[in-house]
Amino acid sequence: MTPRQMSEHQAIIIGLSAVVVSVDDGEPKVFIVRGAEHALSVGVHPTNEEGDALPFGPFEPEKHSTLEAGLRAYVTEQTPLHPGYVEQLYTFGNRGRYAGQAAENHRVVSIGYLALTHQARMRQTEKVFWGDWYSYFPWEDWRLGKPKIINDVIELGLKRWVALADSKEEKNHRRTRADLCFGLDDIPWDEEKVLERYELLYEARLVYESIRDKGTKVDYVLVPGRSMLYDHRRILATAMGRLRGKLKYRPVVFELVPPEFTLLHLQKTVEAIVGHSLHKQNFRRLVEGSGMVEEVSGKKSAEAGGRPAALFRFRKEIVYERPAPGMKLSPSIL
Repeated sequence: MTPRQMSEHQAIIIGLSAVVVSVDDGEPKVFIVRGAEHALSVGVHPTNEEGDALPFGPFEPEKHSTLEAGLRAYVTEQTPLHPGYVEQLYTFGNRGRYAGQAAENHRVVSIGYLALTHQARMRQTEKVFWGDWYSYFPWEDWRLGKPKIINDVIELGLKRWVALADSKEEKNHRRTRADLCFGLDDIPWDEEKVLERYELLYEARLVYESIRDKGTKVDYVLVPGRSMLYDHRRILATAMGRLRGKLKYRPVVFELVPPEFTLLHLQKTVEAIVGHSLHKQNFRRLVEGSGMVEEVSGKKSAEAGGRPAALFRFRKEIVYERPAPGMKLSPSIL
């Protein structure tokens, strides 16, 4: 078969997906477009469900000057937002990624982007709204300690999956993966392994998408958490892990706060993203000593239930002074 014949037999559709993140009152949010009416128009049709999805659409070379320009256009069309910071995450091209795909001769390759904004307050409807990102990944929120869902549901489900392995070697491999991903058997929790944890639950058929995609039924309890259309929860997991890691070596957290902020506001924003609590005084010393912020002279802000607090702003010069300015964080010890 010639390359031309191959191209006639299998069309490649490039989709652009946006994970738009904000933090509102200390809670991390991701922008959701509900329903499938904004699905890719060629070779992919809406499923019977009307679920949560990320803003997305097909790349149109004659219309979009660049991939990012196309992505920004879809965010503007499908949301009331105009995010500043945008970075490309990953290219997702697995076969059969989209339930409802019309034919195997159409391969959907989606390029995911991470976009950050502090524009959380806006008019929302049942179709377009800010979704709590921990409602999609409830096992990722450790701000009040280890989530009960890990012991009560996930660990039991993974033990069942390990026991179903065909060989001793496979059982050991599965058990090691479970321990490393979910911090079992006294292994430390790694907040950046968001995608690895989701993919493990998908492989173990413990999340709804894996049951939906494989067309199977199960007689055990699935792990709670809001599902998403297509593989958008996988794209969201990729973005969460990337952002958690990025905070440590790039000043991206300042894209999620207003131009002037208190250190408490900044701390709550960081905690919301990384998913664990931080020691207040240690965080203050770290931030003030980092050179990333400067106090706004003569201005105060009244924190709820407290005395007026100093306002700070991001020092943009830090990106020229240090090669990797970020938050070197560790969980608080209580």
